[in-house]
Amino acid sequence: MKKIFFQDTSFRDGFQSVFGARVLTKDFIPALEAAVHAGIEHFEAGGGARYQAPYLYCNEDAFNMMDTFRKTVGPKIRLQTLARGISVVAMGPQPKDMIDLHAKMFKKHGMTRIRNFDALNDVNNLVYSGKCITDAGLEHEVVVTMMELPRGCESKGAHEPEFYIETLKQILDSGVPFTSVCFKDASGTSNPRKVYNTIKQARKLLGDKVELRIHSHDTCGTGISQYVAAIEAGADGVCCGRAPLSGGTAQPDLLSLWHALKGTDFDLDIDVEKIMEANQVAKECFKEYEFPPEALAIEPEVIFSPMPGGALTANTLMMRDNKTFHLYPQVIKNMAECVALGGFGSSVTPVSQYYFQQAYANTIQGPWKKMTDGYGDMILGYLGKTPREPDPKIVKIASEQMKKPVFKGNPVDVLEPGIPKAKKILEENKLPVTDENLFIIGAFATKGGNKGLDFLQGKAKVSVPKKKPAVVAENSQPLPPAQPSGPTTVSYNIAVAGKTFSVQVSG
Repeated sequence: MKKIFFQDTSFRDGFQSVFGARVLTKDFIPALEAAVHAGIEHFEAGGGARYQAPYLYCNEDAFNMMDTFRKTVGPKIRLQTLARGISVVAMGPQPKDMIDLHAKMFKKHGMTRIRNFDALNDVNNLVYSGKCITDAGLEHEVVVTMMELPRGCESKGAHEPEFYIETLKQILDSGVPFTSVCFKDASGTSNPRKVYNTIKQARKLLGDKVELRIHSHDTCGTGISQYVAAIEAGADGVCCGRAPLSGGTAQPDLLSLWHALKGTDFDLDIDVEKIMEANQVAKECFKEYEFPPEALAIEPEVIFSPMPGGALTANTLMMRDNKTFHLYPQVIKNMAECVALGGFGSSVTPVSQYYFQQAYANTIQGPWKKMTDGYGDMILGYLGKTPREPDPKIVKIASEQMKKPVFKGNPVDVLEPGIPKAKKILEENKLPVTDENLFIIGAFATKGGNKGLDFLQGKAKVSVPKKKPAVVAENSQPLPPAQPSGPTTVSYNIAVAGKTFSVQVSG
């Protein structure tokens, strides 16, 4: 019987996939304690959007959150975070000094392993970042990203098992140090047979001693079948969520996978009763949170976008805020075109956001009337090399609108050091110049301002998806005693969402 390792992703990818990563630390600590008591030894604890969201939506310091996470689980538990190659935990390429500082800061704040991916599968984007992770004393889990292409999309050789294995060979040839390999499908759309064939070839290429893992989502309902296929092909580990932060846009459920492996030569080696108890604690912790309907449902149309679970809820929250949610089906349809013309980068952060933002702009303003910054930079080469050449017509539009030429070099080689700039901003605003603050400023530097600076200046606001208070009756009159005959009219003032309405009830 082979024991299959698992990472509990409830407290990072679960948060991102269900709540857009907007969760207060104090709200989930009891659930984390219960999970440790249940015997779970490996957690995803930060990175990805769970680095950004604490500052943007929770008025919390992500480094403090990681410290609290480590203190809660104790010194022996493996804590893992997610990094995006040369973007690390920002939404765009970072200079080399910031990439190095990222690794040092995450090591300082209690992390054990960093899973490191590049959405373009450009191995050049993994080499320096992977070296920094290893040099900092962290385990480096190097990643090949996967997805299914939209229906009718000619892949030109991208996103087939042969493409993924060629990417893995490039990783091995590059000499980048790593302790494990993961195949990551952020949209959960890869056909299970393709997953099996990919993992089978990867296992043969890597040999039996390299830890081989798979990460996926259950957005379109095939996550468990992907995992079973990967395990049967030779994968050593998986990523699972637990109720109420599993299934749908989040990871396949731990107990569901345990059930699916019955009667096979594989086992998760869990105490089911204790896991169920921990799940009940988690449900209690999040009873005040609003679970978006699309986060809980299987959405087969995602196969044709493909929209990652971790991005879907963040974008639907944004569309609800902007009163454009009714356009969501059209945006998803337009996203397929953005994938087909954009060079076939994997639909995972930040590229998934670039696809969505461009599809959103094409829906609101008209096809290619506005080339968004991220999508434009991607197809012009400023994020690295896309798996296949983008459509020349779209490249021409991007170059003309953005007034930028096509770039063929290594993005990190042309970026100015970030630490001196961040230091200047801190000094000008009379803020402490610490490594943490330097990194916060660097990670949030955008054309539109710096949300990291807003946080450090105490300007951040809390915006988490908690349920609204129940409707209450203000100054209402009690119902009169029952009368033998004749109608009775009672007046009420009802407060709903801050507005008061006069209501009369006759009977």
